[in-house]
Amino acid sequence: MYEKFQATQIFTGTELLEDQLVLITQKDGTIEALVGIEDAGEEVQNFEGVLTPGLINAHCHLELSHMKGMIPAHTGLQEFVKQIVALRSVDSIIVEEAIEAAEEEMYQNGIVAVGDICNTLDTLAQKEKHKIAYYSFVELYDLDPTRSYDKMQVGLKIQETFQDNCIRASLVPHAPYSVSFNLWKLLSNHFGAHTITMHNQETSDENEFFEKKSGSFLGMYERTKVSLDFFEATGLSSLQSVLPYFKKAARSILVHNSFSSAADIKAVQKQMPNTFWCLCPNANQYIEQTMPPIELLRTNGANIVIGTDSYASNWSLNILDEIKTIQKHHPSIPLAEMLGWATLNGAKALQMDKSLGSFEKGKKPGVVLIKGIDAAGLVTPSSSPQRLI
Repeated sequence: MYEKFQATQIFTGTELLEDQLVLITQKDGTIEALVGIEDAGEEVQNFEGVLTPGLINAHCHLELSHMKGMIPAHTGLQEFVKQIVALRSVDSIIVEEAIEAAEEEMYQNGIVAVGDICNTLDTLAQKEKHKIAYYSFVELYDLDPTRSYDKMQVGLKIQETFQDNCIRASLVPHAPYSVSFNLWKLLSNHFGAHTITMHNQETSDENEFFEKKSGSFLGMYERTKVSLDFFEATGLSSLQSVLPYFKKAARSILVHNSFSSAADIKAVQKQMPNTFWCLCPNANQYIEQTMPPIELLRTNGANIVIGTDSYASNWSLNILDEIKTIQKHHPSIPLAEMLGWATLNGAKALQMDKSLGSFEKGKKPGVVLIKGIDAAGLVTPSSSPQRLI
């Protein structure tokens, strides 16, 4: 009738508890109780490591999974984006098989929910299996203001198709630099109760473009034959330039944030208190060899979540690998804090915290064992996740 788990430590979603406690679930994974070992009865399974709720991948591009290993590391953002566009047109069977394999990898790595960026319906067939919970972010971009209405109509059809198949979906902007203000206005009218996400401040050039209408982005638009006659410098960072539109979202996830400032963080917290800042450190390393300003975000009390980005920009789809990279650069951050980013915070960001993210009675968050934790409570290169439920 019940499954009973004991481990070296148990992370509840909010705190890390020592042994002598047993997690009890129903056979389907619904949390029943967390009790002392003396009250657990028989047939308790014992593990070495940390038990944690299932992990939340707050940012992924599942439809790009066929690009694994195709784009060399350290190309820089503009070259990376250029190659993404060129590599999209491949046989649909190759795309479908790569999507299925990528999802299976995430499943085995203990990931129970994903915030997934979608430009197409390529992931629909896999998501219909409901093996992992998805929030599909239907991403729109175009700097030509005359095409905004048409872009919206295409996006709305994709969103409707996902929702017709019981997959939550919302319309989202790609990034401040790739969305006209006209398209922003149309998008923001559809934010409503949704979670909205956006790629944010991945390079310093992005801020320079908005502040001064100068820098390397001008060359990128020229190469793609995009006219910028309509665009005027705002004198503000890219993020602060679009806050009037973005703040209409019920919840929001800002992704990458490599060049976000304290002023940006404070502006967001004032206008958008339900914002989560997504760290994708391995993707940042892969593309630009940068790290997000983690200590700045922590110092300012930002809500943090973790994502893997896509196989076009990462070596794995494994949240624990992201935690390893964070720990490598910031060894003083407690494991419990990072696990909180990867579980309950992620569930809140995707509005799935009623069922995921923590070991609370009645929830069905999944149970994952993190093996290979050292005596100091740190992950090691050999640490790995194992899905138990």
